[in-house]
Amino acid sequence: MAPRRPPMPDLDKNALLGKLPSVSEVLAEPELSALASRQGDDFALKTAVREEIARKRAALLAGETDDPSIDLALVAARAERLAEPSLIPLVNATGVVVHTNLGRSPLPPAALERLLAVARGYSNLEYDLERGHRGHRHGHASELLSRITGSEASLVTNNCAAAVLLCLSGLARDREVIVSRGELVEIGGSFRVPDIMAQSGAHLVEVGTTNRTRLEDYRRAVTERTGLLLKVHRSNFALVGFVEEVSPGELARLGRELDLPTMMDLGSGLLDRPGTAAFAGEHTARDVLSAGMDLLTFSGDKLLGGPQAGVIAGRRDLVERLTRHPLLRALRPDKLTFASLEAVLWLHATGRAHEQVPTARMLTEPLAAVQRRRTSLLRRLRGRTCSGLTLRKVSTTARPGGGSSPLAELPSAGLEVTHPALSANVLHERLRGGRPPVIGRIEDDRLLLDLRTVLPEELGDLARALTLLGDAPGEP
Repeated sequence: MAPRRPPMPDLDKNALLGKLPSVSEVLAEPELSALASRQGDDFALKTAVREEIARKRAALLAGETDDPSIDLALVAARAERLAEPSLIPLVNATGVVVHTNLGRSPLPPAALERLLAVARGYSNLEYDLERGHRGHRHGHASELLSRITGSEASLVTNNCAAAVLLCLSGLARDREVIVSRGELVEIGGSFRVPDIMAQSGAHLVEVGTTNRTRLEDYRRAVTERTGLLLKVHRSNFALVGFVEEVSPGELARLGRELDLPTMMDLGSGLLDRPGTAAFAGEHTARDVLSAGMDLLTFSGDKLLGGPQAGVIAGRRDLVERLTRHPLLRALRPDKLTFASLEAVLWLHATGRAHEQVPTARMLTEPLAAVQRRRTSLLRRLRGRTCSGLTLRKVSTTARPGGGSSPLAELPSAGLEVTHPALSANVLHERLRGGRPPVIGRIEDDRLLLDLRTVLPEELGDLARALTLLGDAPGEP
């Protein structure tokens, strides 16, 4: 243990503080002025200099040092970090298609084109071009959504949680909402159905047990204070074994019998069931509405493959009632969401989603196509000087993610990355520190890169990242 430095007298501290350089003196150093020229402005550099001077002043006052000089390399590194955006693109090699932590769904080129076209200037967001006066933003995607889902009307909010909150507040405030105990879910970010219910002003009534809920449980719970019958997709978990639940159609028929509105929070945004057994047991938006549910909510940025948004679709009178609710102004999306969502919806409407929407394509892509992408990556790396890094072909299991289909598994192809002197965690840390960062997953102390979620245009970035770790040998 190093001996503690005796405290310096105040006079000595004042003398050292007087030797601290000014901001302008530090900025005048040649290596820093060159950095400012490369960055195009000196905001980040000035901020870094001020922070380093403040840090050194605090260290002098605390007696931790007697050196008043400024470390220019430290300033430059801090300025570089400050100048870099905090939100940056990365390569998702986790095998989780809708990865909430990684921005969920990548947008298709058509959505990016529409987004840029609307963002670069003014638009008719709330202007009626035909009549020449103020219009309503919620008309931009509603007609297309209704055609796709088969609903009478639809409404878009800024996310699915907002859609659920608006429905509960608009239809059942100060009234009871009946929901199965087995559907009181908590999803990412501590979003809990009971908490949203409380914020909406509705009163939760739980029925059934965790694993078994019957239609009679709902019927017996209905009182004169009941305002809504609610069904919730379980999102990121599933019940198996000795279980029973009420289907959307059964709940819808009970609602009509008792003259009560019914609603389902589907969450996932699955419009069509992909041609794979992984989604065999999942409800689609069309299924739920055709079964008679009055209202349906789902996400725009999950299996739909669009921007962050929440969709409310169903009975016209109920949707129009929600459109007039004062809470909607706080929950409405912006022009960029409408522009990109409309483009994605059009791809679904015209049957091109499975080819052009990245999320839909990854969910349905044949295993052979993923394997070919892995081969293409290895081909890019072949012939490079090997520095101990080994890439081994492995079979992997990808998942839809986003709390959409918890039991669904997608057969996939990946690479196991190993190095004799570096652990899986160190290798992963180095990949995360690259530009762009590469995010894989670690299983049983092995670093795996799953190619199902690596976009074809990202293969070059991934190859460069692996080259920096060590050149790969030929294919195993």
